[in-house]
Amino acid sequence: MWATLFIALALGSTFCRGAIYENVAELEKLNMQFDFIVVGGKRDRWKRRCKLPFGERQTFGFSAGSRWLVIATPNTPWDWNYTTTPQVGLNGRTVAFPRGFVLGGSSSVNYMVYTRGSKEDFDRFALIADDERWSWDNLIPYMKKNEQFTQPADHHNTTGQFNPAVHGFNGINSVTLSGFPSPIDDRVIETTQELAEFPFNLDMNSGDPIGVGWGQMTVKDGSRSSSATSYLAPQFVSRPNLHVLLHARVTRVLPTASNDFRTVEFVQDLKGKRMTLSAKKEIVLSAGSVGTPTILMYSGIGNSSALQSLGIKPLHNLPSVGQNLTDHSLLPLGWLVDSTDTFDTEARNTTALWSTTRQRISDGSGFPTTLPYSSASRDPSAGPNTAHYEHLYSNGFLGTTPPTGNYLGITSAVVSPASRGSITLNTSDPLAPPLINPNLLASEFDIFIMRYAVRSALRFAASKPWADYVIAPPVGVNNTSTDDELDDYIRQNAGSVFHPVGTASVSPVGAKFGVVDPDLSVKGLTGLRVVDLSVMNRIPAAHSQAAAYIIGERGADMIKETWS
Repeated sequence: MWATLFIALALGSTFCRGAIYENVAELEKLNMQFDFIVVGGKRDRWKRRCKLPFGERQTFGFSAGSRWLVIATPNTPWDWNYTTTPQVGLNGRTVAFPRGFVLGGSSSVNYMVYTRGSKEDFDRFALIADDERWSWDNLIPYMKKNEQFTQPADHHNTTGQFNPAVHGFNGINSVTLSGFPSPIDDRVIETTQELAEFPFNLDMNSGDPIGVGWGQMTVKDGSRSSSATSYLAPQFVSRPNLHVLLHARVTRVLPTASNDFRTVEFVQDLKGKRMTLSAKKEIVLSAGSVGTPTILMYSGIGNSSALQSLGIKPLHNLPSVGQNLTDHSLLPLGWLVDSTDTFDTEARNTTALWSTTRQRISDGSGFPTTLPYSSASRDPSAGPNTAHYEHLYSNGFLGTTPPTGNYLGITSAVVSPASRGSITLNTSDPLAPPLINPNLLASEFDIFIMRYAVRSALRFAASKPWADYVIAPPVGVNNTSTDDELDDYIRQNAGSVFHPVGTASVSPVGAKFGVVDPDLSVKGLTGLRVVDLSVMNRIPAAHSQAAAYIIGERGADMIKETWS
C-alpha cells in the first residue's frame, strides 16, 4: 500500500487528529518512508468561516437570490494577499490577486461558481497537448467522478433548471443549484424569451455553454464544498496511508540525482530552519498557477539566464516556466432600480451582514451569456460554441457598494482572452512573493470584447422585462457612450476574476515549449509531476475550479497508471 504525505502550503488546524500533524517532529517519530509527497493545501475545518460561503472582507459579492456573499479575501489571514504588477491594460493600476492561504487552497475562499467550459475548450487542450486523454469525451468520466450533484438548500423542484444526464451524483465534491429565489429570477428568464441575443440554456455544463441558464455552485447543506471539505473529509483523511503535515511551506524541490527530483525543502515558520523530506516514487506539485512555477524557479527549474541573474543556480533549463499566465478580466456594473429587496443594504452594514450569515446562504444564481462573434485569424476562443464573455446577473451591486440606492448588478468577464502574462521572480529569497503580471486587457481584442459585453448588458437591462424596474443606467456608462469613453471607463474600473492558469503548460512529448508532458510529468526530469491549473495550455471559458477538479482526477489516474 502506498504511503502519501500531503505538505500543506497554508495555515493548518489548531488541533491534530488522525493522520494530521502539526509539526514535522510528530511525523519523524513514525520513522516512515513516503511513496508520494503532494505539495498543496487541503483541509479547512480549523476555521468554520471557511466552510460558510461568507468571509470577512469584501472583494466583491455574488448574489444568489437576495442573499449576500462575501469572500474571505483579500487582506485576511486566509489569503496570500498578493498584488499584481502595474497593469498596462488597467491604466497602470495594480489590483489585488487573492489566492487561498488555507487548506483547500482557493476552493476554500472562492466564489464557488461551477462551470466546466465548453467541449471545444478541452478538445483544444487535447489538440495542443497531442494527447486525446485530455479531450472532452475522455474527461467526462472524471467530471462525473468528482461531482455529487445535490438538492439545493430549499429542496425546490429543479425540473427545467439543469440537465441530470450531464452530471454525476455519486462523486465527492458537491454541486447544486440556487437554494433561494431572487426577486429578479423571473425577469432574467423572461428576458431570454424577449431577446434572441440571450437564448435560454438548460445546463451550462453540458459542453455547450452558450446562452442564459441557472447557475451551479459548489455548496452542500448550507456550507461550502471545497477540496478540503470533500477530498479530505473524515472518511478519507483517516486512511492509514495518508499523512497531512500542516504549517509547512515548501521552498524548493531538490535533486536526489541528476535530473531526478524527489525531495522537498520546507520551513514550518518564517524564521525556522529548512527541512527536507523525500519520496520514493514522486513529488507532486499542486500549489497552483502562482505557487507551482514559483517553487520550480526557486528550485533552479526555469529560464536559466533569468535565474542566474538573480543568483539562483540553474539546474534545468525550461524557459516556459511561469510564462503563459492567463486570467479572466472582470467589470461590475450596477443599474439603479425601483426596489428595496436587494442585498445592497446588507452589504453596507457589516453587522447586519454577519447577523444573517448564520441563517442565510447564497448558493448561486449566475447567468452566463456570450457574444456571437468569430474570426479565425484573431479569435482566441476555442470555437463557435465557446463563450467570449460572461454575464453574472445579481440582485445587488457586485462592486464597491454605492452609499445609497438599490441595484441590478450585471458583472461582465472576458472568458476567452488573448492577453498573456507571467509569473517571475524578483529575488533569490524563496519566501518572497513573486511578480504577478496577468496582463489584464492588454490585448486590443480583449478590450473589444469587454466593450461589447458592456453594450450587451445595456441592451439586456433596457429590455421589456426591466421597464418598470430599472430607474437609471450605471454611473459613467450609458447607451450614448462612445467606444473611447467605454474604453476609458473599463480600464479604470476593471479587475480580475482570479482564475490564473497556464504557468506550467502541457505540450506534446518532445516539444521545445511547455513545462510538462501530457502525463503531467515535468519535461526532462524524473520524480516530479504537476497536477493543478498551471498545466492548462489555454484558459477555459469558465470559472476555473471545475477544471481544477478534472485535472486532479485525471492526473491521479495517470500517476496510478505509471506505478500500477
